[in-house]
Amino acid sequence: MTTADATVFTRTDAELGVFALRPVDPLTDAELLHTWVTHPKAAFYLLQDATLPDIEREFMGIAASPHHDAFLGHHNGEPAFLMERYDPRHIELAGLYPHADGDVGMHFLCAPTEEPVHGFTRAVITTVMAMLFSDPGTHRVVVEPDVRNTAVHALNEAVGFRVETTLTKPEKEALLSFCTREQFQAATGVTPA
Repeated sequence: MTTADATVFTRTDAELGVFALRPVDPLTDAELLHTWVTHPKAAFYLLQDATLPDIEREFMGIAASPHHDAFLGHHNGEPAFLMERYDPRHIELAGLYPHADGDVGMHFLCAPTEEPVHGFTRAVITTVMAMLFSDPGTHRVVVEPDVRNTAVHALNEAVGFRVETTLTKPEKEALLSFCTREQFQAATGVTPA
């Protein structure tokens, strides 16, 4: 993993400004991430009851995994969202669907705020998808949100995801959804660098 201050991707949104991602530092970022993932608005992230040491262990495990990465997203220089990238052959969806070469799994979470900004979450997911597709080895992004998470279903559709099927996982009923590079570009007009 690169150092925590190393930005790995930057995207400028014409209306909302600069979005940037860097690897999570499990120890220095854990306190901030703990406040985000245990907030009532993060119920679908499934870490509501986690303690600070739980979060440190969670992100240390991600950092040590060859199949999982976590990134802290910044908006105009301020921490604002979390993104996880994973290999669905090994993490989350192992054995649950017919995997294809170039499949990449993703989770994201926006920081809770008292002052929501119109279009912010859509700009975040667009940035996340642009980052994932900036890797020429990524052919399709795979997500498995809870069937009850209607807000994220709408966001996923807005950036090009199409629902494939419903999966029963130990922790939830999930909508297995896919988005190809072409679907993302057609939905957003964004061409990943």
